[in-house]
Amino acid sequence: MAASSASLQRFLPPSAHAAASSSSRCRRPGRARAAVSSVPSSTPAAGEVPAERLEPRVQEREGGYWVLKEKYRTGLNPQEKVKIEKEPMGLFMEGGIKDLAKIPMEEIDADKLTKDDVDVRLKWLGLFHRRKHQFCFQGGQPKLAQADGRFMMRLKLPNGVTTSEQTRYLASVIEAYGSDGCADVTTRQNWQIRGVTLPDVPAILEGLRAVGLTSLQSGMDNVRNPVGNPLAGIDPDEIVDTRPYTNLLSSYITNNSQGNPTITNLPRKWNVCVIGSHDLYEHPHINDLAYMPAVKGGKFGFNLLVGGFISPKRWGEALPLDAWVPGDDIIPVCKAILEAFRDLGNRGNRQKTRMMWLIDELGMEVFRSEVEKRMPNGVLERAAAEDLIDKAWERRDYLGVHPQKQEGLSYVGLHVPVGRLQASDMFELARLADEYGSGELRLTVEQNIVLPNVRNERLDALLAEPLLRERLSPQPSLLLRGLVACTGNQFCGQAIIETKARALQVTRDVEKRVAVPRTVRMHWTGCPNSCGQVQVADIGFMGCLTKDADGKICEAADIFVGGRVGSDSHLADVYRKAVPCKDLVPVVADLLVERFGAVPREREEDEE
Repeated sequence: MAASSASLQRFLPPSAHAAASSSSRCRRPGRARAAVSSVPSSTPAAGEVPAERLEPRVQEREGGYWVLKEKYRTGLNPQEKVKIEKEPMGLFMEGGIKDLAKIPMEEIDADKLTKDDVDVRLKWLGLFHRRKHQFCFQGGQPKLAQADGRFMMRLKLPNGVTTSEQTRYLASVIEAYGSDGCADVTTRQNWQIRGVTLPDVPAILEGLRAVGLTSLQSGMDNVRNPVGNPLAGIDPDEIVDTRPYTNLLSSYITNNSQGNPTITNLPRKWNVCVIGSHDLYEHPHINDLAYMPAVKGGKFGFNLLVGGFISPKRWGEALPLDAWVPGDDIIPVCKAILEAFRDLGNRGNRQKTRMMWLIDELGMEVFRSEVEKRMPNGVLERAAAEDLIDKAWERRDYLGVHPQKQEGLSYVGLHVPVGRLQASDMFELARLADEYGSGELRLTVEQNIVLPNVRNERLDALLAEPLLRERLSPQPSLLLRGLVACTGNQFCGQAIIETKARALQVTRDVEKRVAVPRTVRMHWTGCPNSCGQVQVADIGFMGCLTKDADGKICEAADIFVGGRVGSDSHLADVYRKAVPCKDLVPVVADLLVERFGAVPREREEDEE
């Protein structure tokens, strides 16, 4: 059941073949879609798709870059125009970042080309700039957001596996920025670090390379971090260790961190995951491609789901492609699907450019035929009759202490409040990983951290450590343990409301009112882009603006209810629109009583 690096080498550019064999040294190795849209899902038959629609809209040019053909350059969105004007990957592959980092921000802003470099093209290097002169709402009042030329940097961290050395390096980067520096665990098992300044970027990129990390191709129209089972290799009940597969995918996607321009010009972002347990920790239903373990003809492999996504106007669950691939040959089909999306995807309205829109337009069978056409031998096997997922499995909670498959060892799941960490936290995590474990840490899509390979006789000492007793509890409350929040308008220019601090405060205030009998997963997202994935939560909060009882504009949230994860996964529905944030506590408390079996707490008469 192990993935083979031989399958990777056939699909890397020739210059990468020599590096592929050493890449593993950096790290250890159907249900119907629920769509919300004003446009109904369509399933045209093969004969209904004109032949000219299946002509690739892109072509390769010198350097291995792919660009839109001239005849398809009408009605493009602004981001596509930026890509045509200048190849974003050149900032990395041709060393353009070194020159850009030397230019003062005032000069950068005065020139459209360099301004687009900073605001758009640097996202191909994982760098996200927030404009200085940008208004957001805080406390219901418009406020000028101060960025001061600072960036968020997103990494590539396949399967969420990282080391103490890598954690220390990232901590040292953000520590240098003082109060402007911090780190977030993301909803794709990944690190984001904040406070980065442009002149420091070349040195930071070198530092990342030295510890086996990269930020390459982690933003904009690229493949995002490959997600896998956070308990891979240590879970007594796992189906397959996902780490070799996610490492292969990441190596292919980034060309072993050298840059892979054959797939950097996608119409939109694209998510991939490999499922390794019955728990479906990886959330396959919201990924563009999900590998579901399945046996066919006595051979292990994966059935494929495609097209899952969340966006401001529409969200839909992944659908079966009716395809199976052997376990040691996952890269060819990933490459074929990406190329079909790259070649045929629409590049107009950004709200209609995710891969599911292409699947709807072509119909699943036509889309499948386009994938098959791009397979090395032109053949794509039909799906296995059943996957290996136990549909009756009750999803486990990985927080706390749990025995590993390795005798005498346990893993400890740590709750990271809304995913936010300071440099001091990260330094301490690195120390704990070395002192009590094997120097390894695992990040999860719920923005938490797992410390694996702890000897059982050291568990009591670990649990007594101040970091676990004061900050990163293995046993948080039932509402806090399921809390997820995106960045919010503290740092993100697209966010409408503040999320992280508010999520914590609302949850703590609700806990004073009611007691819940089980974990209730509450997700917060600052805008309709839903980085906080509110549609998979039991209760979700999506930032918006509204008018309060006095007619004043204030921060608010649309409330979603009913998202499920695990084998019976499905996406949430809107429960209530535009609730002022200052009114959320009683609304949420009542909702927990109404839908989730919560019981009101006894309170003193003068408590309020």
